[in-house]
Parts: sequence; structure tokens; C-alpha cells
Amino acid sequence: MTRYSFLIQYQGRNYAGSQIQLDENGKEQPTPTIQGELERAICTLTGVQKTPNNTRPIKTVFSGRTDTGVNSTGQTVHVDLDNKIVASEFIKSVNALLPKDISISDVHEVSDDFHAQKSARRRHYRYVFLNRNQRKAFDGDLLRVEQELNIERMNDALSYLIGVHDFSSFKNSGSSNPYPICEIYEASCWVNDDMVVVDIIGNRFLYNMVRIIIGTLLEIERKNENPEYMKSVLDALDRNKAGKTVCPSGLTLLKVEY
Repeated sequence: MTRYSFLIQYQGRNYAGSQIQLDENGKEQPTPTIQGELERAICTLTGVQKTPNNTRPIKTVFSGRTDTGVNSTGQTVHVDLDNKIVASEFIKSVNALLPKDISISDVHEVSDDFHAQKSARRRHYRYVFLNRNQRKAFDGDLLRVEQELNIERMNDALSYLIGVHDFSSFKNSGSSNPYPICEIYEASCWVNDDMVVVDIIGNRFLYNMVRIIIGTLLEIERKNENPEYMKSVLDALDRNKAGKTVCPSGLTLLKVEY
């Protein structure tokens, strides 16, 4: 058995998140997921067949869960395979079996103690939205904000998130994750023409955390609050104090560092 690490890219709009959805009996739900498509492609390529007692004979482990509609250019996955593979041939063959909105761009052998999720040290998310009055034909599903925004104020607000904090205020109320402590290393925003880009790098993220942070950031601008309002939301440990959860289409997992 040999362990391999993959770098996988995907557009999330057609999938119910990255992780396979299981029913109460542990069987895979029919909803399409990135993990489900990847595992099916690997099974087809390696000739491994599903059996009634083993619905997932090949199991991949992702660096983290991404929600429905969220994209990735740098999701890391590991998998254990019975036979050695040639990376270049494997990439070409798996990509031919995957849907066109999913692809792997790198494969390499790793040690048995490497774990895509547990070994990860930094995760870099980027949220992109539009800042202008009128829509354009190629806006796609990106969030569009008509109000004029103050990027300097927004960066001041984001700076209060840097460090080790309890992010309960930025956790979806339906999340089952009992541990709300995260460390944010970088949080900043910048403008590219009429596009606003927000980069957040941390050791881990809670369910919907980045999207709630963006919603709070925009709420601060909408109400013309002092940037320090972000700190008051953080300290409240109350989801009701934060802004709404913005749409997922502008969110991308850019990179995972080990």
C-alpha cells in the first residue's frame, strides 16, 4: 500500500460540497460531491469494484471540507493505493474520467504518516465580489455590491481578526464543530478594477466562517460602523451579532500549506 497526495481543482457550483454525504447507515447519498467523483474515477482507473459490504473501497481524505458552491485551486487530498503509479500517466487518465469542472494537477508519493487534513498548517481562502452599480453579462454568480466601499476601513476591520480567537460569532448555527478556536495569520483586502478581493489565511476554519466574515465586513460598511465593530462582534461569541452569510460563488480555497 502506497500513500499519494493529490492537488485538485474544482468549480463548486454543481456539487453539494467537497465531502461525500452519507446516510444514517453509512451509505453514500446520490447527491454529487467532489470526493464522490474523484473516488469513482480512481476506482474506474484502478479496476477496484464496489461491493455490497464495501461501498467505498477507495477512500480519499481531503485537507478540509468546502461548502456547496465553493471552488478550489489548491485542495489537497491523500489516498492509499495498492499499486505504484506513474504520476504523469495517472493525472492524464484520472482527468479523462472526471467531469470537466474537476481536475487534478499534481500527484506525488508521501510518507505513511502524511495526512491531508491533520498535517495541514495553513489554509488560504480568497473571496471575490464586484463593487459597481450595474451588472454585466459575464458577472456569473458573483456577489455584486452597489455601495461605494472604503478599502482602508475594510482592512482596518479585518485586522481585528488576526491572532488566536474564539470565532463562535462567525460559525454557522448548524455547525457540529465544538471547537471554535482558530488562528488567523493574515486578513486583508484589495481592489482590482471593479473587483474586491479578500484574502484570509489561517490554521483552520469553521463552517461558513469566511462567508460570515465577508457578510460582517459588508455590514460594517453598509452601516458606516467604526472598523472596531468587527472586534465587538468577535468578542460577543454570538452568531446573531455578525452579518449574513454571503453567497459561496466568490469563495475559493487557494492553497493548503504543510
